[in-house]
Amino acid sequence: MDSQLAVILALTFVIHLIGTLAYAFRIAGVRTGHLAIAFSLFNSLVLISRLSNAFQGPLLAKRVELAIAGSVTEALRHDLMLVLVAASAATLAGGVLLPSFQRMATVSVAHFHRRRSMLKLLRRTLSPAGVSAMLRAATLPRYATLRGALAVTDLPLLVIGLNFAATALWTVGVLASVYAGVITPELRVTAASLSSLVNGVATIVMFVFIDPHVSAMTDDAASGRSSEGHLRRLIFWMVASRFAGTLAAQALLVPSAAVIAKVAEVL
Repeated sequence: MDSQLAVILALTFVIHLIGTLAYAFRIAGVRTGHLAIAFSLFNSLVLISRLSNAFQGPLLAKRVELAIAGSVTEALRHDLMLVLVAASAATLAGGVLLPSFQRMATVSVAHFHRRRSMLKLLRRTLSPAGVSAMLRAATLPRYATLRGALAVTDLPLLVIGLNFAATALWTVGVLASVYAGVITPELRVTAASLSSLVNGVATIVMFVFIDPHVSAMTDDAASGRSSEGHLRRLIFWMVASRFAGTLAAQALLVPSAAVIAKVAEVL
């Protein structure tokens, strides 16, 4: 594995890890009663994910250019599948780290509410006392909690299914568009630009159909209309469906690239 691929895998891991850990801030908001602060702090964390995305795209594009120039397109497909493995690994790691991170998020939200300063929060987090608090918050998911979360009664199965489909589409979107440039090298710029269309569909599903429903259930838990345990079960299945979506992206890579290449020819 060369250094460029290692960087791409690391950036992919960061992007999907942060996306999974987002659910911790929902629980933190419910526990503290400060939902707006919780989402605001998460948006600050999202900046790291966006920055990773900004570097990942050009690195992937350059790798395609070098693969086409060197006629090593088969190796490129292997590399893209490794990227998808990194996405699945990050999602799984995020699920395992979720109990620890939700404790850290709860403390962060409460601290920010008292001090009203992001700089003070960062200084507190990086201080010896902050590092010690994070280590104390570290825990693994409990078996009893996982067993209880398996029940899908009174959960929105349609939303969970849409989360699976949207995650699969969003995960494979950029990679399939990049690989479509290998299928039609003369139209690789057109194919790469179609990634925004694929990701746009996934984003619409996420922000129009999925996120409002999950947010409403978060508000219900915060106001006492439903229990925190009910929200936890929903989050378990959202993470599980997200993980399944990254796995499904492996099977979608080549067919999606072929469809994008055909669309690039028709345009």
